Amino acid sequence: MTTYALTDSWTMTRRELARWGRQPVQLVVNLVFPVMLLLMFGYLIGGGRGVAGDYRDYLIPGMLALTMAFGLEGTMIAVTQDLNKGVIDRFRSMPMANGAVLVGRSAADMLQSAMTLAVLIGVGAALGWRAHGGPVAFLGAVGLLLLFRFAMLWIGIHLALVAGKPEMVQAVQILVWPVGFLSNALATPESMPGWLGTVVEWNPMSHTATAVRDLFGTPGAESGHVWAAVVWPLALLAVFFPLAVRRFGRLSR
Repeated sequence: MTTYALTDSWTMTRRELARWGRQPVQLVVNLVFPVMLLLMFGYLIGGGRGVAGDYRDYLIPGMLALTMAFGLEGTMIAVTQDLNKGVIDRFRSMPMANGAVLVGRSAADMLQSAMTLAVLIGVGAALGWRAHGGPVAFLGAVGLLLLFRFAMLWIGIHLALVAGKPEMVQAVQILVWPVGFLSNALATPESMPGWLGTVVEWNPMSHTATAVRDLFGTPGAESGHVWAAVVWPLALLAVFFPLAVRRFGRLSR
């Protein structure tokens, strides 16, 4: 049964990857947009509030975390389009593992997210940023970023199944923006009003950004947040992964 589910999921993943060949412009835009954000905040806005030392050391790990929270609309729109075109109904009428369509979609998204991280890290290196934590810590930081993305992705898939229509995705996607900007990705909580700083410190993305800074060896980075950067995404996955699969299983019933 496990082999059967993996085979079906890989088939659906290849289906999603085939879309990249048909829509290369969209793939390029998804890779370039985070770079534009990095350059905008680093050079046009810059100067992060409450940040001591070189702002790039603080900004780039934060932007990596911020990027993992954004860009979910591509997956959400793809899911809702398949719903409205009857594609998912046809898949569900086949002898296919329940949820393989969603797993395939998430696998393709994770591959694109890994590519995005590679591009951003490369741009950061070109701007003079360096990770000082060693190769194991570097891989640990990348792992935390992808774990956070995986959790956010399944929240997005569940919301897409609830929304049901592509035109509703934009309204749902707006909910992601507070998660991203009410964090310490761009500025320290200490530089904010007390109540807002408290909200920012409890934001799961803030824990990921802080843990990543620590693992990258960012000067002055707080330690002790790695456990929270693992627990929060796993807790979100424990809630939204089964919700999404259950919602998918109840379609057209």
